[in-house]
Amino acid sequence: MNNVETMIIEKRKKEFIIRIPATVDTEEIQDFVDYIRYKEITSKAKKVDQSEVDQIAEDINISWWAENRTRLLND
Repeated sequence: MNNVETMIIEKRKKEFIIRIPATVDTEEIQDFVDYIRYKEITSKAKKVDQSEVDQIAEDINISWWAENRTRLLND
C-alpha cells in the first residue's frame, strides 16, 4: 500500500473542517484559503447584470480621463 497523505474534509452542522497534510506548500494553502474567502465574499454580493458592470466601468474611465487628461497630454 502506498504511503500518500490525504486531505480530509469533514462537514459539521455549520462549518467544514479541512485537514491538509503538513507536506503541502504553505503558499499553496494560502492561495486555497484566499480563493475560499473570495468565494465566501462574492456569494453574498448583490448579483448584477454585465450591462451594469459595463456602465460603471465606462463612468470610471470617463471620470479618470477627465482628471488625468491634462497631465498625460501636457495640455
